[in-house]
Amino acid sequence: MGSLRMTGKAAGAALPESSCAYLLQELKMIWDEVGQDKNERERILQELEQECQEVYRRKVNSANMSRIQLHQALAESEAEFTNLLLSLGERSFPGRPEKMTGTLKEQLNAITPALQEMQMRKEARVKQFMEVQTEIQRIASEIAGHAGNEAVTVNEEDLSLKKLEEYQSELQRLKREKSDRLCKVEEYKVLIHNFAKVMGMDPSKILANVHPRLLDGPNEQQTKNISDDILKKLNMTVQQLQEEKNSRRDKLHSLVKALTNLWNILDTNMEERQPFGQIKIFATTSANGMLGPGNLTLETIQQVESEVNRLDQLKASKMKDLYLKKRAEVDEICKKSHMDLPYQTEMDTILDLIMSGDVDHDDLLKTMNEYVYKAKEEATSRKDIMDKVEKWMSSCDEERWLEEYSRVRWLPNDHLQYAFSPSFISLS
Repeated sequence: MGSLRMTGKAAGAALPESSCAYLLQELKMIWDEVGQDKNERERILQELEQECQEVYRRKVNSANMSRIQLHQALAESEAEFTNLLLSLGERSFPGRPEKMTGTLKEQLNAITPALQEMQMRKEARVKQFMEVQTEIQRIASEIAGHAGNEAVTVNEEDLSLKKLEEYQSELQRLKREKSDRLCKVEEYKVLIHNFAKVMGMDPSKILANVHPRLLDGPNEQQTKNISDDILKKLNMTVQQLQEEKNSRRDKLHSLVKALTNLWNILDTNMEERQPFGQIKIFATTSANGMLGPGNLTLETIQQVESEVNRLDQLKASKMKDLYLKKRAEVDEICKKSHMDLPYQTEMDTILDLIMSGDVDHDDLLKTMNEYVYKAKEEATSRKDIMDKVEKWMSSCDEERWLEEYSRVRWLPNDHLQYAFSPSFISLS
C-alpha cells in the first residue's frame, strides 16, 4: 500500500493533526473500532493513493509547464536581445551578462533590464528614423511638386547608425538642393518684381499665374512648390518680361528719338519740351542701364506716342507751308523769265507725299531748293535774251509814245493838255 502504510515508528510517533499520516492513523482507529472489512480497507487505501498520485502529477505538470515557460521566455528574451543588437547594428551591449548562470528565474531576471534598455534604445532610434524620413519625404515632395501625404514606413530590420547616417546625408543633400531652389525662386521673384515695377505691372498677378504658393503668405511653414516645372515657368516668365521690357525700351527710345527730331525740325521751345524732358533723359541714358519705377509703363509710351503723332501732324502742316513757299518762289522765277513751270509732276508728287507723312523735312527742303536753284539757273541762261526782249519792248514803247506825241502836238491847247495828262498817258 506504498506510502499510505505506516511503519511502527511512524505509528508510535506523535503526528501533527493536519498531516496526512495523522489523518490516516485516525482513519484506521475508526476502522478498528467499527470493525471495517480488510478488503474494504485495502480498496479505500488504494483509492486514496491514486488520488494522491493524481494531485502530485498535476503539481509536477504545472511545475514542468512553468519551467518550459521560463525556458521559452528566456529563449525569446535572448532572441529578441540578439535581434535588437542586429537591427541597431551593435555587436554587444554592456548591460547584458556575459554568462547566463543560476536558476532560470535568476537568468531571466538578469537579462530583463538589459532587454528593456535595448527596447527603449530601439524606440528612440525608430523615432529618429521617422523624423529624418518624414523630412526627406516632405522636401522631396516639394522638389517633385506634389503633396506627398504618403505614410512613412520605417524598416525596423535595419536601424543601424550607418543607415541613419545615410538618411541624414540624403536629408542634408535635399536641404541644400531645396535651399538652392528657394534662392533661385527668390531671384526670379525679385526679377519679376523689378520688371513689373519698371513696366507698371502687378507682380502678385504675374506670380499667381505661375503658382499661387509663390506669393508670400502669413504661414511661412506652409509647403512650398519648388519643382522643376515651377522653375521652368518662372524662367519663361522672366524671359517674357525681359523681352517685353526690351521691346518697350526700344519703342520708347525710337519714339523719343523721333520726338527730339520733331522738336528740332519745328524749333519747339523749352516750355513745350519740359513735360517730356525726364522721359528723354532715361530713354537716352538707360539703353543698357537701370530704369526707375514706372519708366516703361504703357501710359508713358502712349503719352510720348501721342505727342509724336501730334507733332507729326504739325510738321506735315509746316512742311506743306514750306513746300508752298518754295513752289511760289519757283513760280515767281518762271513768271519773270516767261518760262513754263518745270517739274510740275514731281512737285505734285511731293505734295502727295507730304500729305501722307512720307517726306522728311531735310529731304523736302533739299529737293525744293534744287528746284529753285534749277529755275534760277534756267532764268540766268535766258537773261541775255530777256534783256534784249526788254530793250526791244522798251524801244517799242518809246516809239509808240513819240508817235502819239507827234500826232497830238498839233491839237488845240485843251486837247493837248488832255493828251499829256496822266490818264491819257496811262491809256496809251
